Amino acid sequence: MPDIVVMFFLLGLVAGVLKSDLTIPKAAYDTLSLLLMLTIGLKGGMALYGNLGWSLLPELLAVAALGALIPLALMPVLRRVVRLSPADSTSIAAHYGSVSAGTFAVALSFAESRALPIGAEVTLYLVMMELPAIMVAIALYRRHAGKNSGEAMQGIWHETLTNRGVILLAGGAVIGAMYGPGEGSDVTELFMGAFHAVLALFLLQMGLTAAETLRPIPWFHWRLLTFALVAPFVLSLAGLAVGLALGLPSGSLLILTALAASASYIAAPAAMRTAIPEANIGLAMLAALGFTFPLNVIVGIPIYHQLALWLG
Repeated sequence: MPDIVVMFFLLGLVAGVLKSDLTIPKAAYDTLSLLLMLTIGLKGGMALYGNLGWSLLPELLAVAALGALIPLALMPVLRRVVRLSPADSTSIAAHYGSVSAGTFAVALSFAESRALPIGAEVTLYLVMMELPAIMVAIALYRRHAGKNSGEAMQGIWHETLTNRGVILLAGGAVIGAMYGPGEGSDVTELFMGAFHAVLALFLLQMGLTAAETLRPIPWFHWRLLTFALVAPFVLSLAGLAVGLALGLPSGSLLILTALAASASYIAAPAAMRTAIPEANIGLAMLAALGFTFPLNVIVGIPIYHQLALWLG
């Protein structure tokens, strides 16, 4: 059977498709997303406690390079095959080069439930992939549009580096690495114990939101919808190749593969609204949240695990 947290996503998806009056208030959703990202950061930081060293640098640089290369590879496909405008191509390339904290959380839960070995640094993959992907995509667009305002780029850097996801993930990791699993346990145990419950409720809301983006399904965007279903499997192979080259343990390999296959629906939309106001963020959300996220959560992660077992 699927992981139990995935069933909450399916519950929300079915409720949304049936047009149920089930809703999660925006304030509650914001609280859940904040708790989820802070808990992911704390979990990673506590795992890093006593394990930080320069030996991690090559691995993190390779992960960052993967995040930067994905938009470069996707831009020609989105322009010539999917036939999107330069603004929308750049926006969607940034969303797919960036990563999904929700997909990370599900992959982490999947790996933990099967006792797969997970490296202490996996939480850092989120930030190391997200920021290069967004900045490379923006640089590509500004070069295409002939815009090179240093002041504008400074504002985009600020927007990207200070969004709530990056602050909570990085801040949680720093706090966790400072105090470890023992000291400060009166606070951290509350977050750790509630992780799966928070993730389940978060996925319930994601199911409702995904159903909303799919009502009605815009079949005239069939090229984009096909891309959203095919791209995760192609990108997962890139993540798997990097993970195998780095010799990652099986849990870390699965998480990196799932992240490469994922698409952002939190940090990237905020950055794209600021950097490329003419881009249609609705198209990116349709692809990332309406198709790619459900695909990864429901069937993708188990498939990536099997691929890792066959090739590892």
